[in-house]
Amino acid sequence: MHVTCSTNQSQEHVDLEIENTLHRLRNEACVNTMVVARQQTLKKLAAPNMENPPLCINIDNNVNFELKSSFIHILPIFNGLVGEDPHTYLKEFHMVCVGMKPNEVDEEQVKLKALPFSLKGAIKMWFFSILLGSIGTWNAMKKIFLEKYFPSSRVANIRKEIYGIRQSHGETLSEYWKRFEQLCIQCPHHQIPDQLLIQKFL
Repeated sequence: MHVTCSTNQSQEHVDLEIENTLHRLRNEACVNTMVVARQQTLKKLAAPNMENPPLCINIDNNVNFELKSSFIHILPIFNGLVGEDPHTYLKEFHMVCVGMKPNEVDEEQVKLKALPFSLKGAIKMWFFSILLGSIGTWNAMKKIFLEKYFPSSRVANIRKEIYGIRQSHGETLSEYWKRFEQLCIQCPHHQIPDQLLIQKFL
């Protein structure tokens, strides 16, 4: 009877060891699988992208055209620096795109495709940071561009300058008019009626 009990205990001990070993091996296999999967994911993330990197701008894939180097070289450059006039830049950009676009291509598609080549320095980094595929029209791109580089606070300051403009002592009428005109050109969306502008100038 004593022998039978000892044998049963020994068998139970062996079974427990086998179960523990099996449990340990399963855990190790699971961990190894997770490590391999993680390494593959990291490797995939670290691998260079052989395709063209996607941008925030959605270009119509049905319109296939190439920007000539001669066209790219005459695009105006905007760096996003203090003192640069974003409205003047947009006017020059518009003139080049309209003048150089292929006949069969829509003006908007040309502008959207040409814009990245016209940005340098800090503004290019800002452009790359915009949510991928979030912009589908030129007006949407222009809106977000002006919100960044011609914010509402700047509009308010120029409106204040227009309302408070006065002819300086010794300033000719021609000089005064040019200064007033330049102020209005800087902010074409000042939304001040023409009649009120004339009153402010006089």
